[in-house]
Amino acid sequence: MPTLDDTGLDLLFRAARTYKGWQERAVDGATLQRLYELARMPPTSANTQPMRLVFVASADGKARLKPCLDGGNVAQTMAAPVTAIVAYDAEFYTKSARLFPAWPAIQDLYAGLPEPEQFRLALQGGSLQGAYLMLAARALGLDCGPMNGFDRAKVDAEFLAGTAWQSNFLLNLGYGDPAKLYPRGPRLAFDEACQVV
Repeated sequence: MPTLDDTGLDLLFRAARTYKGWQERAVDGATLQRLYELARMPPTSANTQPMRLVFVASADGKARLKPCLDGGNVAQTMAAPVTAIVAYDAEFYTKSARLFPAWPAIQDLYAGLPEPEQFRLALQGGSLQGAYLMLAARALGLDCGPMNGFDRAKVDAEFLAGTAWQSNFLLNLGYGDPAKLYPRGPRLAFDEACQVV
């Protein structure tokens, strides 16, 4: 299987940063669709695909989102062309028979699990897909600003009411302003974070 060259590795990992400042460049709907088309392809447990997305891109949507944000996240989020509410579907299992046709009975298995286990599977898979989403965004030339500083209950009431979707994290998307980057923080060394057994 081919591997990425240094340019590709830099784009996805080494040169990629968390942006808080944004250029005034729009992200169009076609790009958001391409983004999802890529992010949905990598694996999740039994192909559950629990991630759900709300792309907040309009002035009205941003005005609705603003009261849900912690104070330190307001300026960066209002300036970002798009903010994705990265959510998970607590009732992901209702689609399992279609998404895992090799074993349609898995839908009944998941539906019969205790709620804490359903939550764990939804959150785990949705978080995994959220990471894929960031890699897909970078592959398409977008910059990312993931964050947790928001009131989940308010976001869920404002944007996800009437669904089984629950917010996980927010992801600002657009074209970052390198002049507003902080110095990169340190990373743990292999021997601090890994074991080979």
